[in-house]
Amino acid sequence: MGGKLGVSRIRSDEDLASLVEKRLPAAAIKSLVRGGLSNAEVYQLIVPRRTLAHRIANHQPLSREESDKAVRVARITTMAERAFHDTEKAWRWLRKPKRRFESKTPIEMLATEAGARLVEEMIIQFEYGMTA
Repeated sequence: MGGKLGVSRIRSDEDLASLVEKRLPAAAIKSLVRGGLSNAEVYQLIVPRRTLAHRIANHQPLSREESDKAVRVARITTMAERAFHDTEKAWRWLRKPKRRFESKTPIEMLATEAGARLVEEMIIQFEYGMTA
């Protein structure tokens, strides 16, 4: 998952918490886009377009809240890619509306931590052979 954020050596939840506390560089967003997230999804889930442009232009890191959102998206999308053993299949699943989420997509559910937990639960169920 560290690669998705343009950083390395993430081994634990403590490492993730430390990344959020220190605040990710704005360049982490480019890494997420290279990893499969669309620009529209970035602006919807992590940081508004103008705010991101301002941070990049002024060489500012993301805020703690934005860093937290970026880590959440990277964590869940990496988890989906591992579960499906196929990046394209994982992204199709993440972008397909689910009845369980009242026709929202898993990617839309990542806007909140509570929603991300539901997506995580669904991925785990898929991994262990339950219906996803």
